[in-house]
Amino acid sequence: MIRTICFKERRYIEELRILTRATALDCIIDERFDRIVYLIKEGDMGLAIGRKGSNIRKMQRVLGKRIEMVEYSPQIEQFTKNVFKPASVVGVAKGDDRKLSVYISQNDLGIAIGKGGCTIEKARLLLARYFETELGEVLAGGDAHE
Repeated sequence: MIRTICFKERRYIEELRILTRATALDCIIDERFDRIVYLIKEGDMGLAIGRKGSNIRKMQRVLGKRIEMVEYSPQIEQFTKNVFKPASVVGVAKGDDRKLSVYISQNDLGIAIGKGGCTIEKARLLLARYFETELGEVLAGGDAHE
């Protein structure tokens, strides 16, 4: 899927590269939740986060917004797990209606939803952009694959 990146997003991606030496594949400026979501190249997540999150804190100071990072994966299951981290994803199932159901560990359901639904919105944006899939339901793990 071809998507053009605007000037502001390119600037944020370059800022990340300069400060952390990590490669970002994409950047989403989410005005609704006042954050910037970076899609980090597979294997560069450690560089991007930095020791004890120091690079994320540095980026937040420089850009003045909350920073979130997701590691890219070409497999939709692993990508979905990365989007919902640190919540534990038990399973992923794609329905006939092309909607993706995500099963989360019972204890991590609140983390997976996020404050005001911010994590679900991030998952919705990224899954639509990279896998042309809609996010269906996010369910507790006990309901997995029944």
